[in-house]
Amino acid sequence: MHFLRGVSFSTLALAVNTLGAQQTPASPRENLIVSTAWLAQHLRDPDLVLLHVGDKNEYAAKHIPGARFIGFDDISVSDHSGAGLHLEMPPTDVLREHLQALGISDRSRIVVYYGNDWVSPTTRVVFTLDYAGLGARTSVLDGGMSAWVRDGNAVTDVVPPLRPGSLQPLHTRPIVVDAAYVRAHVGKAGTSIVDGRSASFYDGVQTGGGMDKPQRTGHIAGARSIPFTEIHDDKLMLKSPTELAAIFARAGVQPADTVIGYCHIGQQTTVMLFAARSLGHPVLLYDGSFEDWSRHGDYPVENPAAQKKP
Repeated sequence: MHFLRGVSFSTLALAVNTLGAQQTPASPRENLIVSTAWLAQHLRDPDLVLLHVGDKNEYAAKHIPGARFIGFDDISVSDHSGAGLHLEMPPTDVLREHLQALGISDRSRIVVYYGNDWVSPTTRVVFTLDYAGLGARTSVLDGGMSAWVRDGNAVTDVVPPLRPGSLQPLHTRPIVVDAAYVRAHVGKAGTSIVDGRSASFYDGVQTGGGMDKPQRTGHIAGARSIPFTEIHDDKLMLKSPTELAAIFARAGVQPADTVIGYCHIGQQTTVMLFAARSLGHPVLLYDGSFEDWSRHGDYPVENPAAQKKP
């Protein structure tokens, strides 16, 4: 073995080890989820902000120690008049105020978890935090409250004292798109438009929407289908990378595709987009989703159920 003149073996070994570490960065999945063991170890970290997503009465009865309750009013705006849309991103300054009220600061390490089976509201919260520029410091507790309890960890009914955070003005990320953007990217190479609703809505067997504003039947023409219910196992743990990659491949999503997700109003599809992020896909949310698309009578919709009728 030949050694570089003036360089000790230990120095060279350290350089090689450092180079090796740089060549094997953490996968996107490793940054997106944390285990119950990790959370138990870091529960008292001063910069940790733990957010509980679920029913407010459920939170009052029991939650992970130190967790703060987060509701939809904290991260979205909805028009209930029938004229507007539901679950849209709030103005940036309003979102910043609400996040600060939850105790989030520029240095916060944020972990979000679901009580019971509130998976899609949780991933909607996580997507919103990513939109707000906080995605690199935000993770989901894999398995949520059920996994925490199943693994023998303590719960409490004590609500932590309110300690507002301090955030610099938000630099939102351009990961929310509108109907015109989606229409322009239908069938475009390198992009997959993916419907995250249950298959019965995609197939036209069911029609979504309220009594006053029914949506159109079927799906955006050219969209692929990955129901949000396929992403987790029966214990609400995120499926393995191999399983998720197979689901996306079966739907026709290519490994390097940008995934544009939509559903009824922009919630369920965030589960699918979360899985896509874990596989390394760039992701975009059509926030208006099929509620908005249905209001464009000239925008193309495919209805497989109608095509099967004689």
